[in-house]
Amino acid sequence: MHSTTIEVNNGVNVTALLGAREALAQAPEAARFTWRASCDWVNGTHSRTSIEGYHGLGEEQHHKTRFVFDTDHPEVFASEDHGPTPVECVLVGLAGCLTAGIAAVAQNREIQLRSVKALVEGSMDIQGILGMDSDVRNGFDEVKVTFEIDADATQEEIEALVAQSQKRSAVYDILTNPTNVAVHVK
Repeated sequence: MHSTTIEVNNGVNVTALLGAREALAQAPEAARFTWRASCDWVNGTHSRTSIEGYHGLGEEQHHKTRFVFDTDHPEVFASEDHGPTPVECVLVGLAGCLTAGIAAVAQNREIQLRSVKALVEGSMDIQGILGMDSDVRNGFDEVKVTFEIDADATQEEIEALVAQSQKRSAVYDILTNPTNVAVHVK
């Protein structure tokens, strides 16, 4: 009887990731990263943020290209809708981080993914940000993530992928744990 081994390829180089983890265990100071975004006001509620460089592995690093993001507010807020709202960008970050984690964990566990879809919804009462009610929080009341995952795996294995991704997600951690944020004016 012949057994066929199917190579799993979700596009994640797990060998390199595990190698990086081993290397950083020997030099933990190199694991300190500083991410940066530079934002310029355009007009009204429209801003443009660029991301190009960051500090990591003990030195300055650069992305292959400069990334530019426009944010604005929709017309229902008397704005011009030149981009997603900043709170929608937070949802983008969470969706991207959790989905990338699922791909990495699936690759490491030799689970072939066919598709991963995430619906991320954040609900809020905008009375807080409009200054109508000081008792209403300015941010999300709740964020809900719903995944549809098609993979060569059982439902239990898929749920374990999502749980491990959630456990290791930087953006999930940022949203669910307090973070010191310092704001300064030059």
